[in-house]
Amino acid sequence: MVRTPLTPAERRRGERLGALLRDARGPRSMVEVAAAAGLSAETLRKIETGRAPTPAFFTVAALAAELEISLNELAALCGADEDEERAGHDGTLSA
Repeated sequence: MVRTPLTPAERRRGERLGALLRDARGPRSMVEVAAAAGLSAETLRKIETGRAPTPAFFTVAALAAELEISLNELAALCGADEDEERAGHDGTLSA
């Protein structure tokens, strides 16, 4: 099965997700957070660095639960630039 290449917007969204998770982790080690969420440290490393820009929903949910971040908040913060891209020249959303 061939995967469709990610768009630049999808890559940016993945980079934002990684940065948000990295910030939420704070001083905790990557190994500690990954283990508590039931993931490998390498998986978390790939997400945080943007090398895995589209992680599985349950992976994100496990990390969000461990870091005490709401999935709604993550979705809103990660999708912020999509709204800007869809905005028309007058600043309104276009269909």
